[in-house]
Amino acid sequence: MTIPPILFVSGIDTNIGKTFATAFLAQRFSSEGSKVITQKMIQTGCIKESEDILEHRRLLGQSTLPEDKEGLTCPYIFSYPASPHLAAEKDGRTIELSHIDECTKGLLQKGYDSIVLEGAGGLMVPIHRDYLTLDFIADRHYPLALVTSGRLGSLNHTLMSLELCYQRGVEVLYVIYNEYPSADKLIEQDTYDYLDNYLQSHHPHCCLLRMPALVCPPR
Repeated sequence: MTIPPILFVSGIDTNIGKTFATAFLAQRFSSEGSKVITQKMIQTGCIKESEDILEHRRLLGQSTLPEDKEGLTCPYIFSYPASPHLAAEKDGRTIELSHIDECTKGLLQKGYDSIVLEGAGGLMVPIHRDYLTLDFIADRHYPLALVTSGRLGSLNHTLMSLELCYQRGVEVLYVIYNEYPSADKLIEQDTYDYLDNYLQSHHPHCCLLRMPALVCPPR
């Protein structure tokens, strides 16, 4: 599969492992010869530094990059741990989508072949009161990596997310099956097998990848 210049990472729910999946994909692309950098669209619940960007660097065995210090890898950081629209309001700030786009373009101009761009929350999380994360992805025609797991309920959320992407014309390139945390082996294996068959039947160009628990336990 051709590595896209920008791949958006979202998930079926909060705390599903997007941060670890972002690093997981960046490592995979790097091993295939691509010059890759990770980006966090919006970080909430932090001050000055993005904890998710720091986690990307740790997982990838990197130190803080110059692009991190320039603010290109995380255009917006808000102190309140909430959805971006509310976190921005609490901090008395406005999220300018054009600024996010400029930062992403700036990374490409620095010579990176690919950007793995982690979103904040799931597909339907509001960026503004009248603008969702899915709107952002669809408007820019970004391909998507969707993070899921084998926990109870994830199958329903995954299929709904895939259907929503199909309706909005968003191409799902990867479904990342996060193996952490392990709870019920029967459900976990059946969920993986069901998704494998479902994707082959309905989304044959989508790649289902296992993300090992020992490599990427979500925070």
